This record gives sequence, C-alpha cells and structure tokens, in this order.
Amino acid sequence: MSELKTIANNANVIEFINAVTSGTKQQDSLALLRLFSSVTGEKPVMWGSSIIGFGQYHYKSERSTQEGDWPLTGFSPRKQSLTIYVMTGLGNYQELLGKLGKHKISKSCLYINKLSDIDMSVLRTIIEKSYLHMKAASTN
Repeated sequence: MSELKTIANNANVIEFINAVTSGTKQQDSLALLRLFSSVTGEKPVMWGSSIIGFGQYHYKSERSTQEGDWPLTGFSPRKQSLTIYVMTGLGNYQELLGKLGKHKISKSCLYINKLSDIDMSVLRTIIEKSYLHMKAASTN
C-alpha cells in the first residue's frame, strides 16, 4: 500500500494563506478561516501542502484496504477556485445549494470562485451541518 501524502502537519496556516497570490482569494481564505474556526471550534491544521482542515477522523475504505486520517471539514484556496470539503457528501444539501449562489460541486467538494458570489449564511449552515454529522459519526 502506498503512503498517504495528504496528512496533518505543522505547517503554518497563516503563512500558507499569506502566500496565496490572488488578493481576493487570500482575503476570502482569511474569511473562510474565521468561518470554519467559528463553526467548528477546532484549531486549523495544514493537511498536505494545500488543505486547511478542522478536526480529524479515521476512515477505512469499503472498496480497498486503504485507511487513514482526514479532516472532518476544511477548505483549500486552489488556483481555479476555493474548494470546500463537505465530507458527508453534498447529496443531502440540494435545498441549501439552491440558495447558496454561484458554485459547482462534485461528490464531496463545493467549488466557489469568490465569496462575494455566494450567501455566507447558507455556506455556514452547510459547513455546520456537515461538521456536526461527521463529528457524531466519528465518535461512534
């Protein structure tokens, strides 16, 4: 089995955000940092070189022998967009996503170009619901 590359590390979250070259994306990342910290009450931790995670759970893949640790929620200021990690998947959030504003999704990722495109209170609700669900599931 290959070694996981995206693991929690001691890299400085603020230094990582300050190195983001787009001024808008940097400011949005600082706003997301405040939002995620407020919602989760967790300390932000760098996962790999580009994910800011909050909390942690252990997973075992049902399809392979892979297992490891992953944040309960988090985000990454990717070059293309801000990526929000919704570990519960986005299938149960269709009504909220309809109210969110301009975005794209994949199974567990929400992609936003800039925070001014969306309703922050809706994003807060999505993050909170997902985080609380993952936290409850990880303690069972």
